Amino acid sequence: MLIQHSTAREPITYTGHTDNVFAVAWSPDGNRVASGGRDNTVQIWDPISGRHLLTFRGHPGCVLAIAWSPNGHYLATSCTDGFVQVWEAETGNLRTTYRGHRRFVRSVSWSPDGSMIASGGDFGDNSVQVWRAFDGQSIYTHGDQYRIFSAPWSPTATYIASGSFDERVQIWHAQSGAPLLEYNEHKGPVYAVCWSPDGTRVASAGHDRQARIWDASSGQTHHIYREHTHIIKTLAWSPNGEYICSAGNDTHLHIWSAQTGHSTAMQTNQHTHWIRAIAWSPDNKLIASTSQKSVHLWSWQKSTKN
Repeated sequence: MLIQHSTAREPITYTGHTDNVFAVAWSPDGNRVASGGRDNTVQIWDPISGRHLLTFRGHPGCVLAIAWSPNGHYLATSCTDGFVQVWEAETGNLRTTYRGHRRFVRSVSWSPDGSMIASGGDFGDNSVQVWRAFDGQSIYTHGDQYRIFSAPWSPTATYIASGSFDERVQIWHAQSGAPLLEYNEHKGPVYAVCWSPDGTRVASAGHDRQARIWDASSGQTHHIYREHTHIIKTLAWSPNGEYICSAGNDTHLHIWSAQTGHSTAMQTNQHTHWIRAIAWSPDNKLIASTSQKSVHLWSWQKSTKN
């Protein structure tokens, strides 16, 4: 299979940021992309025309994570200032500022019903906090890990998975915080965690250059992807459940089968620096990746040689 720049109807890159971009997310309808980074802004833009639509300037520090609400009406964004903000995607009007974290917030994730947010704190905070999205009321804090990098909510709404610097991924009940299981197969910090669309499996990756797919109820490893030559910083499961895209310090985008663990596509010649975030479009056709000050959009297709 081949991975290539998006077609002529799509922008190749978005260059509206003035400093490094660390977060990217597609709206649920696929009509908008949000990106944020070291210029302290979150920018919303059109993936077809590349036209800038809105800039949100509510964070005083570097933007680290972005998540659209399930209905596409709101965004949750986090920053090095320790705050998480919820704001209206159409207007940029601020709805909620959550101040429960002490330092960097690396991860934000909505509950599937759009009523709650799970946010994960890095060094100096070391917690996942679950709170009500529109009044900032804290529900509980999960504090059993050191330096949280990723804490996605399961598509079934039942669980939250959290990956951390101490080589662990924990799964716990989203409503109560009660633990379900702990996955300890990584040999280094776990920087990225994502759920399969049906909520039965988890993919995790990190410092050991390996991406792993495992069973969310038993912790049994299904596949290990070993094709990366450097640290993996980000991964995303395709919306149709068939593929995983992973990327990081080797500057390559890898697409591989979630069913077999085998590589199916790779992009190796465009990014020259670390890739910090990736996101699939809802229709599975495009991948957004961030590196330095730009966001690239890629399409991919089967090779006739495959």
